[in-house]
Amino acid sequence: TARLGAGKVVDIERESKLGGEIHSKAVMILSAYLARTYASDGPLALSASLVFEQSYGGVDGDSASCAELCVLLSAIAEIPLAQHLAVTGSMNQFGEVQAIGGVNEKIEGFFDICAARGLSGEQGVIIPAANQPHLMLKPAVTAAVETGKFHVYTASHVEEVMEKLSGLAAGREVDSFAAGSFNRLVAERIKELQQLRAALAGSEKSQDNGTDSG
Repeated sequence: TARLGAGKVVDIERESKLGGEIHSKAVMILSAYLARTYASDGPLALSASLVFEQSYGGVDGDSASCAELCVLLSAIAEIPLAQHLAVTGSMNQFGEVQAIGGVNEKIEGFFDICAARGLSGEQGVIIPAANQPHLMLKPAVTAAVETGKFHVYTASHVEEVMEKLSGLAAGREVDSFAAGSFNRLVAERIKELQQLRAALAGSEKSQDNGTDSG
């Protein structure tokens, strides 16, 4: 979820003592990317929260950080994301997608769920490009990929992940984002929140001055 605030991304897993140190670090990293990309010359005037719903055990690791950033961008700009794609991948402060462990097991696990429910031809996974040389998938998965019933996509930057999930271009230009791109939608919403925060601060200051003069 995302709303007007003071720039804090709340890791509910950590706050509830269900999140490990590596996961908490990953949330801080994606927060840094968010501020660097969309609020480099002003305050990040939002508050957001992340949680794995109905998880009752500990959560750790940074393999979900790309997915977590994408769902935050979705929440900020109200951009719907595809639900037939699974995402795994760590990210750094510059948005570069980093390799993760257990890539084969993760792909095969999602494939098994999709196969049990019926392969639609759209389902697939997005993994770090750095993991591609390490793939050793079971025959059922490779056969489904070869026939177009299942897909394995790679990404080197989190913007590629968001493009695939949202169906919108990143739209990155020299000093701006192209109209209609997901980056533009997010940037515009954050600018609206900045303006709203400034207006509220001005209103509160006026009220305080009025009280003092009375």
